[in-house]
Amino acid sequence: MPSKDKFMLMLCLVTISLSIATVCGQEAKSLSVEWIYSDEGRAVDDVPQVAWLENGSAILNDLRIAKDKRTFEKLDPTSGKRTLLVDRDVALNSLKTARGDTVVPTELEWPVAFSSNGRFASYLYNDDIYLLDLERSRFRRITTSEAKEKSVNFAPDGQKLAFVRDNNLFVYDIKADKTKQLTNDGTETLLNGTLSWVYWEEIFARRDIGYWWSGDSRAIAYLQTDESEVSLMHYVDFKPWVPRVITQRYPKTGEKNPAVRAGVIELGSEKTTWIDFGEHNFEYLVRVKWMPDNRGLTVQTMNRAQTEVDLFLADRKDGSVIHILQETDPGWVNLNDDLYILKDGKQFIWQSERDGYAHLYRFSIDGKLINQITSGDWSLRASGGVFWLRQSIAAVDEAKKHIYFTALKESSIERHLYRVNFDGSDLKRLSKEKGTHAISFSPDSKYYLDRYSNIKTMPALRLHHNDGKLISELAAPRPELLTDYSIRYPELFSIPAADGFQMPAEILKPHDFDPGKKYPVIFYIYAGPSAPTVFDAWRSSLFFDQMLLDRGYLVVRFDHRVSTAISKTLENKLKEMMSGPLRLQDILFGVNWLKSQPYVDADRFGIWGWSGGGSYTLNAMTNSQEFKAGISVAPVTDWRYYDTKWGEFLMGKPQDNPEGYHNTSFLPTAKNLHGRLLLVHGTYDDNVHPENSWHFIEKLIQNNVMFDMMFYPMRKHGISDDPARIHLYNKMLEFWEQNL
Repeated sequence: MPSKDKFMLMLCLVTISLSIATVCGQEAKSLSVEWIYSDEGRAVDDVPQVAWLENGSAILNDLRIAKDKRTFEKLDPTSGKRTLLVDRDVALNSLKTARGDTVVPTELEWPVAFSSNGRFASYLYNDDIYLLDLERSRFRRITTSEAKEKSVNFAPDGQKLAFVRDNNLFVYDIKADKTKQLTNDGTETLLNGTLSWVYWEEIFARRDIGYWWSGDSRAIAYLQTDESEVSLMHYVDFKPWVPRVITQRYPKTGEKNPAVRAGVIELGSEKTTWIDFGEHNFEYLVRVKWMPDNRGLTVQTMNRAQTEVDLFLADRKDGSVIHILQETDPGWVNLNDDLYILKDGKQFIWQSERDGYAHLYRFSIDGKLINQITSGDWSLRASGGVFWLRQSIAAVDEAKKHIYFTALKESSIERHLYRVNFDGSDLKRLSKEKGTHAISFSPDSKYYLDRYSNIKTMPALRLHHNDGKLISELAAPRPELLTDYSIRYPELFSIPAADGFQMPAEILKPHDFDPGKKYPVIFYIYAGPSAPTVFDAWRSSLFFDQMLLDRGYLVVRFDHRVSTAISKTLENKLKEMMSGPLRLQDILFGVNWLKSQPYVDADRFGIWGWSGGGSYTLNAMTNSQEFKAGISVAPVTDWRYYDTKWGEFLMGKPQDNPEGYHNTSFLPTAKNLHGRLLLVHGTYDDNVHPENSWHFIEKLIQNNVMFDMMFYPMRKHGISDDPARIHLYNKMLEFWEQNL
């Protein structure tokens, strides 16, 4: 070929390549914070909502269908077949009539609860209760009071539902269409069947579990809480013209807790039989569970130091108790929901960390150990929910003597489903793919749903037989939804601590990563005990991290040893030194290891976190000089400002551990702030109160230390509404650009 022709061919090829690149560049979409909080952004990793029924079938709501076309389906687990359950248009028209709306609602929402027989669903609209008859696809309004209804739950027979109004318990009979008030002494500070803040947050993991139906649907066990002596917190709204003042009962470390007792009320009576613990003293009443025969219930109590949990068997008729066992720990006892009582009432399964790891044990009902079921240098771990909700038993098949549970046996960054016999033999892993498996079993233990993902694979929902065999994939991953966005996925690795302990880590690098170039780094941290941030699981925060990559940053996470959830032995290293120097040693060693990598710009290292991570951001920035900039959202700045249950399990009471409280406070070290700080808080944060930030800010002012601040009016701990979240994350992008 003549050289001129070769040149022309090469020119054409280059032109075509450039054209393709230009087209591809034009087609690639840029992520934005607004997209992340749009319906499109949220829908990317959606899987259907599912509720199991007592007959072994399930109700499904497919979030992948447009809101204006969604309805409830019935799932047959034997075949995986889905059939229409509710006529959406009929249901929404009846809801319009029941609510008195002028326009037909456009979405059939997931309810507060389904009856176990699958006949009814309960809803709360404008603080009133509505009932959906699933067979007839029709709504009816149950309450019309000016007072707020809450904590709505069906009885096991599906014929009644209980709820709380004005801090009193009520029961509604569906067939008779009648409501009966069960308690009459509820006041602003005396709560029946509903929880005080500290119990809701710290003991029952953000679930308002204040009462429990008996299995025969004829009685309710409930907690009565007196919080009249609990300290008051105040929040000033910015509305109306003369702003209202909101109060909250919140026990600070070292101060008085709410006084709680448990009782049983029969539906045919208005008299409560109170559980009588005799001379046994306790601070917290932490769990209640009915026995299979409904003649009694188990009750768990905890001491103020949180080093002892006692299990009692209480009589339904007279409230007398028998002590079964006491669980102790030199650090503190972690609460869990892994108490399973066998149907004959003679044995129970119990989770304990007595050997340094969370494992299952079998006891006779008199508290004598029969055998340890699981063992080894690994721990059971729940597969979903907040990290302090510890429920690892997914199902128990008594006929076959099988226990199904989730654990970290493969590694601390994975969650898998296992099966083991009552005697501890034949331990078998059922989930196959590497990653994280969130498990939900049918009531008969024959089938389970697995919400599976890994760090590069979007969530899928799969139906399995209890032997692990796949029946059907109800929702497959949808990577095609991200093809226009040029997504990068994290790389998993580990960072050695000073003594060689391998800290789980992940890093995100841009598409055009050049190992010969030095990049600024943004490090996300939480650092709570057994609260890892590194999982082999999909996480939606990937999208915001992607935006940081697009702006030239590397994004990293790693967990110090106490955060990994590997063992209670590691957790106990924090006793009396929460947010203190011990964890900072691991963190700073990891940061310096990263700084030693040739592609990291050691002079441009940023750190940020929320809540506990906000605290550790302040710790790192006032007790080291490793960070050029940091963002602290809703931090605890001194444990004297936090609640009794969480603050004291690690720190003890301030009266007993003044040195520990001083050494873990960031108020004395605020003057040493190194690097530019953006401090963020909601003014109605009823979890980590804004006073935490006010005190820290005052110390900065007293020492003439410059910083940036962003407060969100009347937002709580999560600053969770879309406008506030969009504003906050755009503010963070702006802050990093200006300071890192």
